[in-house]
Amino acid sequence: MTSMIDLSLNSEAGPVRLADIARRQKISLPYLEQIFGKLRRAGLVKSVRGPGGGYRLGRDAAEISAGEIVEAVEGAMDVSQCQGGAACRGGAQCLAHGLWSDLNARVAEFLNAQSLQSIRERSIKEHANDAAAREQPIIVHITEPKP
Repeated sequence: MTSMIDLSLNSEAGPVRLADIARRQKISLPYLEQIFGKLRRAGLVKSVRGPGGGYRLGRDAAEISAGEIVEAVEGAMDVSQCQGGAACRGGAQCLAHGLWSDLNARVAEFLNAQSLQSIRERSIKEHANDAAAREQPIIVHITEPKP
């Protein structure tokens, strides 16, 4: 997710090199290459070859959901032991199957409701607020104790 946010933030000037994302986000380049292979196969990014090459988004950031990114890289999110097949205990449904199925559905709903664009905008806002907070002087008021 972090690498896709970085790509979205930095691709306006042209394709983004994985080495630059790796450096900015402190992610190993070989790991990023694996991730971007999966993202490319899912159509979420496109590679640009040649001098000045790199990666760009496969679609507009508003059209890419967090759920698509997670699924492309990690596969379908599933917290159950049966991968949704209701065969948790040797072919029988476990007692908590409904709970895990509901959690899977809520996680998918949440991730699919988050566009890369909205995540990028929130990230920009949060980093701006953090930077502003770091620049504010710390003021301490000391009062004399009363005798």
